[in-house]
Amino acid sequence: MELLPLTAISPVDGRYRKQVHHLDEYFSEYGLIKYRVLVEIEYFFFLANKKFFKLPAKARLHLKKVADDFSIADAQQIKQIESITNHDVKAVEYFLKEQLDKAGIPELKEWIHFGLTSQDINNTSIPLSWKHCMEHEYMPSIINLQNNLYQLATQWKDISLLARTHGQPASPTRLGKEIMVFVERLHNQVELFSSIPYAAKFGGATGNFNAHHIAFPKKNWIALGNEFVDQVLGLQRMQYTSQIEHYDNLAAHFDAMKRINNILIDLCRDCWTYISMDYFKQKTKKGEVGSSAMPHKVNPIDFENAEGNLGVANAILEHLSAKLPISRLQRDLTDSTVLRNLGVPVAHVIIALKSLEKGLSKLVLNEAKIKEDLENNWAVVAEAIQTILRRENYPNPYEALKDLTRGNNTIDKKAIHQFISTLKISSALKKELKSITPSNYVGVNPVF
Repeated sequence: MELLPLTAISPVDGRYRKQVHHLDEYFSEYGLIKYRVLVEIEYFFFLANKKFFKLPAKARLHLKKVADDFSIADAQQIKQIESITNHDVKAVEYFLKEQLDKAGIPELKEWIHFGLTSQDINNTSIPLSWKHCMEHEYMPSIINLQNNLYQLATQWKDISLLARTHGQPASPTRLGKEIMVFVERLHNQVELFSSIPYAAKFGGATGNFNAHHIAFPKKNWIALGNEFVDQVLGLQRMQYTSQIEHYDNLAAHFDAMKRINNILIDLCRDCWTYISMDYFKQKTKKGEVGSSAMPHKVNPIDFENAEGNLGVANAILEHLSAKLPISRLQRDLTDSTVLRNLGVPVAHVIIALKSLEKGLSKLVLNEAKIKEDLENNWAVVAEAIQTILRRENYPNPYEALKDLTRGNNTIDKKAIHQFISTLKISSALKKELKSITPSNYVGVNPVF
């Protein structure tokens, strides 16, 4: 069958295609070829700039146009060459040599891919495409979600909320602060993610510039390699490598993404639970169905979808971070096939983020239910009462409140106030204790 959204094996290329098709530019076969062409051309320009050969301005413009306007037709032409060479990077080299013929500089053909091995191209083009996707797609999406959460936290910062530790009623909190927990966690992990360099390998067949050095022994190839990778491509060249990049920094990115995904899974589950507790209602859309059998249902499907996709992403990221840094001796080929899956977890994350954003936009605060739960759980002020009694050096306050409240589901305002009235303390202190309610016993937090 023809590949269509209905016939695709992966939901990334099928059901969810419209949500992630923009990732083609970075992670598809076309995207990989495009970045290989870009790196090869930039290296060719770099050698010309360093006076290894003279490059006519007209030819430079032609090659720049090849890189800037690289098309699906160009990629198909390279794939056609690959069907003969059975080598993907060599096919790119031959394609560019044909472009030099068109540019009228056939005598410069052998400067294309000069001294390089395939991994000098792969281990610069892949981290470059990864860097661009992280900077243009992934990080903006995470930061946008963080900003949306901050807006919700600000909107609901004064909403008192019954906390639950171990699933049991606990010292009250504020809804805004609970959302700020996720804002802060995301902020911290974004900072860590951003501190990880985008590493690249560029040093010839086994990382020693063997071919470069034998051809031009007086050139400082280490300095030239550093300049090309660091300044031209904007990556960080690893100084001691085998044939391939270490992938340690890439693995660090994967692990950082997993941590961010885990935070988002935590958020999804909390939102799901608050919806199940009726703390949130959900906006409905005309024509939508919640259940094929139960017409009344409005399911929290966006949070469930996000959680599921984040889990799939984490499973793949775990394999990538565990596998890629391991290679036999100077290189085996397992990294090649594994690297072709870089876009899959990113796609699942983007799908999850879109679902999460949609879910958050549908939340409607049910303040009446939140207040009802607070009013039905007066036992949670026991901590406040016993702490003030400790301050006053009252004997065994914890034990007294424990005997009153532990396991007692009938504790209400009347029971608490009756208890306070029996205490042998001043009237002023009794008044202070009776002023405490589940709604106002919410502590303090930094201003946000």
